[in-house]
Amino acid sequence: MFNEVHLDAYKAQLRGSLIQPDDAGYDEARKVYNAMIDKRPRLIARCADVADVIASVNFARDNQLLLAVRGGGHNGGGLGTCDDGLVIDLFRLRGVRVDPKAHTVRAEGGCTWGDVDHATHAFGMATPAGIISTTGVGGLTLGGGIGHLSRRFGLTIDNLLGVDMVLADGSFVTANAKENADLFWAVRGGGGNFGVVTSFEYRLHPLSTVVAGPTLWPMERSAEVFKWYRDFIGKAPTELNGFFAFLTVPPGPPFPEELHLKKMCGVVWCYSGVPAQAEEALAPVRAMNPALYGVGPMPYPMLQSAFDALYPPGHQWYWRADFVNELPDEAIGLHVEYGAQLPTMQSSMHLYPIDGAVQRVGRKDTPFSYRDARWASVIVGVDPDPANRDRITDWCKNYWDALHPYSAGGAYINFMMDEGEDRVKATYREHYDKLAAIKRQYDPGNLFRVNQNIRPVATA
Repeated sequence: MFNEVHLDAYKAQLRGSLIQPDDAGYDEARKVYNAMIDKRPRLIARCADVADVIASVNFARDNQLLLAVRGGGHNGGGLGTCDDGLVIDLFRLRGVRVDPKAHTVRAEGGCTWGDVDHATHAFGMATPAGIISTTGVGGLTLGGGIGHLSRRFGLTIDNLLGVDMVLADGSFVTANAKENADLFWAVRGGGGNFGVVTSFEYRLHPLSTVVAGPTLWPMERSAEVFKWYRDFIGKAPTELNGFFAFLTVPPGPPFPEELHLKKMCGVVWCYSGVPAQAEEALAPVRAMNPALYGVGPMPYPMLQSAFDALYPPGHQWYWRADFVNELPDEAIGLHVEYGAQLPTMQSSMHLYPIDGAVQRVGRKDTPFSYRDARWASVIVGVDPDPANRDRITDWCKNYWDALHPYSAGGAYINFMMDEGEDRVKATYREHYDKLAAIKRQYDPGNLFRVNQNIRPVATA
């Protein structure tokens, strides 16, 4: 354990702030997005720049402190914090720079997707990301990146051009297709196992207005709608993305009052092609006679932020997830059974399509090993009241237990809690050994282990 001399020397190196348990802002600083996670770090370093990150990595390593890295702070499993260790908080690293000629954007490690979308939209461009603008750039990217544009433009990692990062030995490196290519391969889906990424560079695509929004159907039609969706989405043009959901209708606009707090099924659509062609692509959706057709033209950042108010920081969250190859009628029947039992207003099940452009990237090209899967499913129990913790957790676990036999085996790591090594191996499959070898090269002491951890391979 470090002594006060070591601590004073470390603090003197920082341009940012170092927050300790006796400091007035400690309890606020240690909060994470998921209020079910209640950790008490010994130190929280609010880094102001890359030099602060280097000093913090060196201090944690030299003093054998447990180290966690927090980017935008959305991690479902609470893996951006720890007990009794040091948290590197990148909150202040929020710079975004668009290069409109090169069609690229560089975002620092503490950015959210709202920061990136705000900057890129001014130039009429976007890069694929998630579905909530308060999601951190770092965590979503390092896990893969599934969202509204996946079918057309691929995963976020498929649009990642390079990273700058601080390694376990305190060195600063760039990784891209030409420099440290093995490390670049590993960070495109291998999570936070290999270092602290201080900036990301992405390819941008021309995109300003999308035709998007929800369609809703009564719960009693959910089996019919689910089967229709299963057969429709894979044949739809890749410009059309839509994720299926069971939900309780929020009690406010844009939803009509007669639907408020009703349990329903729905699909949230995003058509990213030529807006004039959206109506043709969405005609089969209208033909299904939804109770609500809330689809219309909007700026892409408006769609990206549509769920922000529904899911603010500080709620209880419990996640379970799987990749899915097929959806037989028996599986849909189980989905309908558990979907009808949504325990709270914000609890949900989402089924994201990951075909189209996602499957045009080679399975060996990145650690994201489920390029052959058709969907990524996630079941989330969510509620602001800690008293409902067991209720949302039990529903989520029971739902997942019932559907897991119909899964492809592994899960999208950004949708996982801390579920153990076997689940991590099931997610990376044949890529796990290669990731472990790269982990040994860049982090042999497993300093970066507060994550969906990949252990360094043992020495021969």
